[in-house]
Amino acid sequence: MSAGSAGHPLDARIEALVVSPGHNYWFHSRDPADGVGPHPTSYPDHVDVVAGQGIRGDRFYGKVSQLASAVSFFAAEALEAVEDELGLTAGSLDPRLARRNIVVRGIDLNALRHKTFSLDSGDGLVEFEASGETSPCAWMDDRLAPGARNALRGRGGLRANPTTSGTLRVGRVMLVTDALQDPALAGARVRRRSRLP
Repeated sequence: MSAGSAGHPLDARIEALVVSPGHNYWFHSRDPADGVGPHPTSYPDHVDVVAGQGIRGDRFYGKVSQLASAVSFFAAEALEAVEDELGLTAGSLDPRLARRNIVVRGIDLNALRHKTFSLDSGDGLVEFEASGETSPCAWMDDRLAPGARNALRGRGGLRANPTTSGTLRVGRVMLVTDALQDPALAGARVRRRSRLP
């Protein structure tokens, strides 16, 4: 896969889909010492995305909030970069454990922040309006590896709301966006600029 110029489709992949009806580790309100919540997590081969609602059957479905977090995305390359940074064996961390809904490969999610984009995995375009990063929480150190939370800062994923309905499937996917894309940056860290006084 090569760099995609703005407005041109880019071939990528959906590596995994993650759906859970409830929050097993909700932001910072639950201490890992208290244990994981009871909600089952599934890894289907396809999901139904509903405009303005999210992924049918997921914990954020119908609960679109100020966080614009109806659907979350995660780059598989980000976790590979974390493995390298932490000195772990390649492939030792499962990106599904980050509990982002859609794990992708070949997409620079940071370039999509606050942009619109569409994905087509064979059933037609599903459009999204992106917000900001899905910031990693303390649970990343427990579920993935010690140090993973800090290593994921600036590449923790993307929050977005669907603006059209459709189906997304594991496998090849086409990304359409006006944002410049370079798949080589999919695992790169973007640091927030500090505010001037």
